Amino acid sequence: AVSHHGDEIMEREVTVTIGLKKGISDPEGKNVTKALSLLGFSSVKDVTVNKRYVITLDVENEEQIEQSVREMTEKLLANPVIHHYDIAW
Repeated sequence: AVSHHGDEIMEREVTVTIGLKKGISDPEGKNVTKALSLLGFSSVKDVTVNKRYVITLDVENEEQIEQSVREMTEKLLANPVIHHYDIAW
């Protein structure tokens, strides 16, 4: 932790994983499934593609970090209409 004007600032790493909701077409996953089959991996039945963001933040207030990361995710990283997401601390 680094002291800054008397307040403790901590560096936190947060992982946000984003994927398509059930029922939403995943063309990239389908292409990977097909390519693996063509390469002889016949046991692969389905591939789902997710994105993972690792975000490093300077945090003064632990309570605000969750709301802040959810806002970032919903405003930029994910489209809540088609994506689900998971935040890991």
